[in-house]
Order: sequence, then C-alpha cells, then structure tokens
Amino acid sequence: MMRGAKKDITEAVGNTPIVKLNKVSEGLAADIYVKCEYLNPGGSHKDRVGVNMLREAEANGLKPGGTIVEATSGNTGAALAMAAAVKGYKCVFVMPDKMSQEKISTLRAFGARVIVCPTAVEADDPRSYYQVAKRVAAETTNVYYANQYHNPANPDAHFKSTGPEIWEQCGHELDVFVTGLGTGGTISGVGKYLKSKKPEIKLVGVDPVGSMYFDYIKDKRLTKPFSYKVEGIGEDFFPSTINMSIIDDVVRVDDKECFLMTRDLVRSEGLFVGGSCGAAVAGAVKYARASGKKENILVLLADGAGKYISKIFNDDWMRENGFLEEERGMGTVKDLLAGKGGTAQKIETASSKDSVRTVVQKLKAFGISQLPVVDDGTLRGLVHESDLLRHLIDGKGQDSDISELVESDYATVTTSTKLELLKGIFNDAKILLVMDAGAIVGVVTKIDLIDFLASRVAEPAA
Repeated sequence: MMRGAKKDITEAVGNTPIVKLNKVSEGLAADIYVKCEYLNPGGSHKDRVGVNMLREAEANGLKPGGTIVEATSGNTGAALAMAAAVKGYKCVFVMPDKMSQEKISTLRAFGARVIVCPTAVEADDPRSYYQVAKRVAAETTNVYYANQYHNPANPDAHFKSTGPEIWEQCGHELDVFVTGLGTGGTISGVGKYLKSKKPEIKLVGVDPVGSMYFDYIKDKRLTKPFSYKVEGIGEDFFPSTINMSIIDDVVRVDDKECFLMTRDLVRSEGLFVGGSCGAAVAGAVKYARASGKKENILVLLADGAGKYISKIFNDDWMRENGFLEEERGMGTVKDLLAGKGGTAQKIETASSKDSVRTVVQKLKAFGISQLPVVDDGTLRGLVHESDLLRHLIDGKGQDSDISELVESDYATVTTSTKLELLKGIFNDAKILLVMDAGAIVGVVTKIDLIDFLASRVAEPAA
C-alpha cells in the first residue's frame, strides 16, 4: 500500500486538532480551547463510537449482509453508516422529528433507511424513537442494535481514543474539560481517562433548558423534561452510559444562547460547527466567568455546521423561533417577576414533613394553588391543591405528612430565560420554578404569563 495512505476511511478517525478561542472568550481570566471533533471524516465525535460499536458487533456475531439499527439524533447514525458502508452492512436509523433535514438527508445519502418519529412524547411511549428502534431491531434478523444509550462501547470508545488523545495533546496543563451532555458517553469515557492521569481535573457538563440532567446532577431532583430546539444534547431519561458521579459541575444554557454562540463561533472564530458546540462553548464561558480563575479549559466541539444550515444559519427560522432580537422582545422572566413584586419577594414553601392540614392552611392564607417543597434548603418538588384534594377524597385524613404528595410536574428556569420560550415549556409543565444560585426566587404560572403579556398589550404606544 502507498506510503502515508489509510486502508479505509475508518482509519482516518481521530487526531483532531485543538484550537484556542480568542474573540468569544475575550475578557475571561481563563483560556478556552476547543477540540475540533467535527473534523472527523463522518463529521462528528461519534465516528469514534461508531467504529468501536461495529468492532463490537462483529465480535458478537454480526454476519456479512447484516443490518445495523439505531435510535439517533443523527451523528451516531452517520458514524455507523460510514463504517457500515466500508463493511457492506445495511442500516436502519430512527430519529425524532425535531432533527434537521440535512441530518436525515445525510443518512439517506449513505443508503440508510430513516424512520422519523414524534419528539414530543415520553421516552417509553411506543411512538418514541427509542421504542420504535427497539421494535425494528426485534423484527429484523442478523441485526445489531447499537443502542448507544445503554451500550458500554459508547463511553469505552472515548476512554480508549478521545481521552488518551487529549492527554497526549494537553497533559498536565489541562484544568477543565467541558462537553455537552447527551448519552453521557463522552464525559464518562474521556473523564475516566483524564482523571486517571490527573484526578484534580474538573469535568463540566453542559445541559439545555428542558433536559433532566441539570436539576438531577445539582440537587438529585427529578423534574419534568420539556421540548427544546438544540439537537444532540440533553435527555428526557437517564441513559446507563453516563456516569454522573464523575461530573464535577453542570452548566445550563437555553436554545437562544446555544444558537447565537454557534453563529459567533463560525463568524468570529472561523469554526464551522453545529448547535451543540455553541451550547458547550456558551456553557464553558459561563463556567469561566463564575470561576474567575486563570486556568486552561478545553471544550469538545462535537459536530459541524453543515447539518444545520436550514435552521441555525437561516435568519428566517431563527427569527420565527424567537432567537434573533426583534425591535421589541417580550422580555425575560426577570421582567415578569418584577411585575409581580420583584425577585426579592418572599417565596412561601412547605416541608415534606408538614401535615396536609398545615399545607391546606398555607394555601388558603396566601391564596395560591401550589407550594414548592424544600427540605434542608434543597428543593424536593411541588405539592398542588389537586393532589391534596385527591388525598382527602380518598379519606386519608389531614394529619399525615405530604411526603407522598410531592410531585415533579414542574420545570425550572432562570431569571434570564426569554419569555418567548415559556409557551413551549408550559405545553409540558404546569408550573415554572425560577431558580437563582440554587434558590427559588419565583413561581410562574400560565396566568402570570397571560397577565404580563396582556399588560404589555394594554400599554399605550410611546
């Protein structure tokens, strides 16, 4: 074989460069660097996972002419499709309908069959892309169900490949590793390797508003997930491929932050990357600003911009979804709270040890329909008047505590969350709790949002 050539495209996976950010990190004490995983031949860091998974599939008996089935947001599918094309396997990929048309077209370009499923259903709903993929795999012979959310080959790929590569490039100079949280394979695999070399390295996950990770990692709270636009990160269930105990910190970002940073990375840094990369960098900047330390932060850039041209880089799509500033935006949650008396108002709470009688009296006294439940400074959930009513109708009495009535049918937002995003959130959650530095600073209901917007409409034109 000719000197310098690879035997096939899968051997070109890896050895991606690390580049320093300059403009988007200006003014920070820390130096932020990025690992350009989008330069892998299949277009993402998932190339490493796809090659490792296919190696595992063949070791477990996948025969020539077999079929690979996977539930994917696009990148794992592309990685598997690339490797399968070299080996001669067929592919069936199941995707949620929020994914870009470019991702779907990319998979079909490899000759894969693509099934599109609704996004706004629970993970265990038979229509979800997770469940449809399982069903297709069960109905197919000579099949390999990649199952990236529960396949140890996912984090193992990053432990064997990405982690050692980063260590070789950075060594002891690296202080913080930042990546978006999806299946968790990247932070778990890379983190395990890096901490084996330098235990004090900080591992920071970035999670979008709407995903379950942030609240659980911060306070072990199970909150209700809701839909969001950024692709490839965040989850509405907990994959077994993530080791949350290894994560030192988690930063939350919203869709608008993700997409505006993505555009800045392309236009200011020349990095042609996708939305989850904007999320990861936005999260790293937030982390660095809060830390204020002089340290070296490395962010993994997962995939490229080519799969998002019709969305993130389309001004009409961005404007329609409220991600580009209009002449007069709706404002933020902070503005809404100011109309209710400001973020300094006292928030009434209950304890899970409180009796039903005590909580009912509080609801009556303050004229409200629900109370946040806080134990030892930690938010546990909500108790709602409908749950109390059901309890009393069942004849369970007023002297029992409310611990069994605490529910998680709420979502958490921050004071900086744009009001344009709340409509979508209220489709999935009854109540919004406004959090700041781990403390509840406000409670927002649908009627609060309606009142605020109605008052804005009623204001006379300037």
